[in-house]
Amino acid sequence: MKIADLKGLGSITAERLEGVGVGTTERLESIGAVGAYQLLQRAYPGWTTLNALWGMQAALMEIDWRELPAEIKEQLLDELSE
Repeated sequence: MKIADLKGLGSITAERLEGVGVGTTERLESIGAVGAYQLLQRAYPGWTTLNALWGMQAALMEIDWRELPAEIKEQLLDELSE
């Protein structure tokens, strides 16, 4: 499925993900939200915030980003700091 069709991702996030080579949900699943976040951070450092990370993970889980549990956020931050 195209990344733009993933429920919960905004059009700008989808466009930028495509720009860094994450054009499908399968690609996002394979590199994970943290991997995609790191690619976005390198390509768009002034734009990329943790909200992008939360949004991508929530979209993969098929939930609203505001419903992403604190434990998942902590886990993502731990993975990001490794």
